Amino acid sequence: MAGSEAVEDKEIKSAVSSCEAYFEKVQSRKNLPKSLQETLNSAFAGIPVSSFPQVPGGREIPAETPVSEAVKILSDSKILSAPVINTDHESSLDWRERYLGIIDYSSIILWVLESAELAAIALSATSATAAGVGAGAVGALGVAALGVTGPVAVAGLAAAAVGAAVAGGVAADRGIGKDAPTAADNLGKDFYQVILQEEPFKSTTVRTILKSFRWAPFLPVSTESSMLSVMLLLSKYRLRNVPVIKSGEPDIKNYITQSAVVHGLEGCKGRDWFDHISALSISDLGLPFMSPNEVISIESEELILEAFKRMRDNNIGGLPVIEGPNKKIVGNISMRDIRYLLLQPEVFSNFRQLTVKSFATKIATAGEEYGLAIPAITCRPDSTLGSVINSLASRSVHRVYVAAGDENELYGVITLRDVISCFVSEPPNYFENCLGFSVKEMLNR
Repeated sequence: MAGSEAVEDKEIKSAVSSCEAYFEKVQSRKNLPKSLQETLNSAFAGIPVSSFPQVPGGREIPAETPVSEAVKILSDSKILSAPVINTDHESSLDWRERYLGIIDYSSIILWVLESAELAAIALSATSATAAGVGAGAVGALGVAALGVTGPVAVAGLAAAAVGAAVAGGVAADRGIGKDAPTAADNLGKDFYQVILQEEPFKSTTVRTILKSFRWAPFLPVSTESSMLSVMLLLSKYRLRNVPVIKSGEPDIKNYITQSAVVHGLEGCKGRDWFDHISALSISDLGLPFMSPNEVISIESEELILEAFKRMRDNNIGGLPVIEGPNKKIVGNISMRDIRYLLLQPEVFSNFRQLTVKSFATKIATAGEEYGLAIPAITCRPDSTLGSVINSLASRSVHRVYVAAGDENELYGVITLRDVISCFVSEPPNYFENCLGFSVKEMLNR
């Protein structure tokens, strides 16, 4: 096994182990009577996936699509992710061959921003040096100094793109200085020209960067599967969405998300089992599952790019913005907010120096044409699970922060995943017996 493959295998095993540890912690803390949990499992096992309401979406992206075009497709369709079709097996009826994974809009943008950082280093060199940079010579630029976590091969594309831009006079025309910060500032409004419209970025495909950033695996269920299978995938195994397929047919029939399931639970008001659980306080269910020190947050005066990197590195979709030694909650930053960096050129032009606080202020004053930023939604330690579910569903958010004390101090966070986990447990060997394959093996694809 090659060194990179060994590292990847180790990371995957670590991720699966983390999923199992999380779910075991949940089951030990939520304290539901065994009879009630068995009743819930039985009920969800009896609901076929085919009965779940259709979720909007439906776009698929061929693996050979240029990155810039993929961004446009997701943006125009107003969706955050889409399955990637393997163009080598596009007509295959076997989903294992047809789909490569699920590409995420926010992850693409973050990859481009990190590439822009690498571009700044390249532009900080002399024109002669930068113009000679090629994909194979990226080591001389010092990728590690940037904190870029993508593979050297991908980083090399940025270096080659900037080399072409410098050779073409782009940098010289703007009078860029030799220090990296000045170079980055001057990328500014010419972002698309330098990064996305210059080779080789113009022709860099989704396939090239898909596996490198380990975006979500394509892990479907069949139309004959039960909602218990979907809920376990969305909770224990941390999938944000589960495609639904029909055996022998290549097209995706539905695309069930964590949000859609929580909306479905909200619609169960009036049923005895839901009313019983939703009336419990979150503390009675062991929520929040993480201690205050385990919650990943960002200070308001830290850089916004650091916030997005922190989310990516920890595979989370949002962070509480805090201030002071008591970690007072003053806001929320979501990975979805990264779109503002591209929608407003004047914001992007300063992204390397922009603080979380300044970024939040710019979003708040941006106007409705850019969409509305979502503030931090909070609850108290004695809030009921039902009130948390209502906040998640009615506000269309992915997390609610638990605040304590008079100063709204950060006490914890409750996510869509946490809520779904409160309703299900995994029977022994469930996935191998009911889905016909091991989840661990599929995550290792």
